[in-house]
Amino acid sequence: MKAAFLFNFAKFIDWPPSSFATAEAPFSICIFGSDPFGQAIDSTLKGQSIRGRGVTVQRVHDASQLRHCQMAFVASSERHHLQDILQAIRGASVLLVGESPGFAADGGTIQFQMEDNRVRFSINPDAAERAGLRISSKLLSLATIVRDSAGSGKG
Repeated sequence: MKAAFLFNFAKFIDWPPSSFATAEAPFSICIFGSDPFGQAIDSTLKGQSIRGRGVTVQRVHDASQLRHCQMAFVASSERHHLQDILQAIRGASVLLVGESPGFAADGGTIQFQMEDNRVRFSINPDAAERAGLRISSKLLSLATIVRDSAGSGKG
């Protein structure tokens, strides 16, 4: 289900053209840390496209590789490395998605959470702005809005 959310998020977010290596480059979704999706994300996204770009799914093991992704899912296994990840992608247009408590307030863009046995999400517009991403008001209206936490050093 979260794999479908990732795909749908991309429909409501604009990336600057400079975030792609070429005009034909695929839309890259990267998974960093322990992969919670397994093959489900690959089969869900196989043959899909986002704004005319084919979708690729990559598992990366070094935060510096995230700079080349349009969307990066940060697994809970990496929650203690979020500040290092943010430093590694500084200046890049990467949508950072995670599910660890406090992920969005600590600088991630979108955070999944469970409420009443349903997947919900929070969005940090401060993080989106830093990454040069424009999020549709339609997507924002479905989310809980979270701002950078006080003292996080992001603002």
